[in-house]
Amino acid sequence: MSETQTQLPTDTWIYASWQEYEEAIANLLDEKGKSYYYKGYMRLEMPAGTGIVKLDRYPAPDLVIEIAKTSLLDDLGTKRSLYEELGVAEYWVVDVQNAQIIAYAIVDQGSRRIRESQVLPGLAMSILEEALRRSREMSQSEVGTWLLSQFQQKED
Repeated sequence: MSETQTQLPTDTWIYASWQEYEEAIANLLDEKGKSYYYKGYMRLEMPAGTGIVKLDRYPAPDLVIEIAKTSLLDDLGTKRSLYEELGVAEYWVVDVQNAQIIAYAIVDQGSRRIRESQVLPGLAMSILEEALRRSREMSQSEVGTWLLSQFQQKED
């Protein structure tokens, strides 16, 4: 990357040194965005409404959820590897196109597929997937009511 480059590509992994990464994120201080650096590559994302979590100050989160409309392969590959190394306990990828949730438990810097959350015990991915499917045909309040009824049935 040269200093004359004014705009870096976003939503893709690009080869960069740690110094180039630090310079790129320093230029983003006034903008809301997310950034990643992993094994010599960086990725910049510019979503609205997110904040930066300083992992040297706070522990890794127990649960990370990625919404994948166009980034499914990246979310299942590189990002999953990144979260494995960070020690996130559980990682879900919501495949928007197929109304599917691909969930992983992360242990010892590796991951395995799960069908029920371990961070939120008793929460089956199939219930959330059904809620996703219903959200395409029903209003948000109807889906919320259905979802609450499912949770109440489990308590009985």
